[in-house]
Amino acid sequence: MIKLAIIAFVALYIAPIAVSAAIYLRTNTIADWRTADRSSAGMLARASTHPGAVVRIFSARTVSWRGILATHSWIVVKERGAAAYQRFDYTAWGTPIWVDRFVADGRWFGNAPELIFAADDEAAERMIPTIRSVIAGYPHRNPGDYRVWPGPNSNTFVAAVMSAVPQMRASLPPTAIGKDFPHDGRPIGLTPSGTGVRVSLGGYVGLTLGWVEGLEVNLLGAVAGLDVRRPAIKLPSIGRLGFS
Repeated sequence: MIKLAIIAFVALYIAPIAVSAAIYLRTNTIADWRTADRSSAGMLARASTHPGAVVRIFSARTVSWRGILATHSWIVVKERGAAAYQRFDYTAWGTPIWVDRFVADGRWFGNAPELIFAADDEAAERMIPTIRSVIAGYPHRNPGDYRVWPGPNSNTFVAAVMSAVPQMRASLPPTAIGKDFPHDGRPIGLTPSGTGVRVSLGGYVGLTLGWVEGLEVNLLGAVAGLDVRRPAIKLPSIGRLGFS
């Protein structure tokens, strides 16, 4: 039994991290994060040509070697008739919640974002007031509150918003380290989608079981699991392998 557990741990946690590290070493071409590309990835239409309301959640590999393990997530909103998008990031720099510091659909220091959730028009209009309220009252908003690991970090911030808007029915990728950190301090609660239960001991160890999230086991922030709704294997560092 112990031998089987060790094999499973190596296969599900150690091997994916090693593969991700090898891919990074082979493909990384960013010499200096300060000059890395942060331009638009072309995933949003010009706000002036899209009069309806918009809600988007993006996630992209994070800066430098940390991208081997983790992704950074952020939120974009636009009210109906607004002339511009507004982007919210939670970072380690200064006051953690940054507004419009980066291009709404910009590359995260050279890494193209992945679309996690999208809502438009009336559906987005209904969500935006709650999103803004959660951001305004986010408890970890003071300088020094940000922690890369196990949280609260950018993924904790976005997961908190998603928890307040369960009609999103979406899940951050397994590479979003920090998403399982209990932003409200409670070790047991509903999943962000509201379709299951999550148990988390300070973000270090946890178990998630939900219709949207699937089965996820968190060990020191690394998440492995299964998605039944959209069949896939979830692996730390690698992400989802299966249907998108």
